[in-house]
Amino acid sequence: MAMVEVVIGSKSDTEMIKPALDMLRQLSIEYEISIISAHRHPEKLRKYGIEVANRGVEVIIAAAGGAAHLPGVLASWTTIPVIGVPLPAGDMNGIDALLSITQMPAGVPVACTGIGESGVKNAALLAAQILGLKHEQIKTSYGQYRKNLSGD
Repeated sequence: MAMVEVVIGSKSDTEMIKPALDMLRQLSIEYEISIISAHRHPEKLRKYGIEVANRGVEVIIAAAGGAAHLPGVLASWTTIPVIGVPLPAGDMNGIDALLSITQMPAGVPVACTGIGESGVKNAALLAAQILGLKHEQIKTSYGQYRKNLSGD
């Protein structure tokens, strides 16, 4: 059973989301990845959002570039925390995605990381922090990761 679901809107986003998957593996966090476009398959995304909690998923990482409405649309269909990751794409290289994800209307929150690789990694680390509130093993592995950052 996956604790984290990583959702991307297109197969072409797979390479950009890879650092998050690597980080989740490093922290021994089970995950699944789904490819669901918010604008090409809105009904599939709605159904997914309604049913995702029934599968034991506790955090969703939703990465999007260009028309970055995937995290917000997904958040509208679930009460599971959604971490939005703006991917560098289009003429604005992800700035438009960043603004889209951060400007959710009140009542439907979406957490948002930075654009690109550091944002992708931070999404996995934020998921670990959230899960660590409930799961001691994840809290410990995240704590060790942080300790290793400082070189102690």
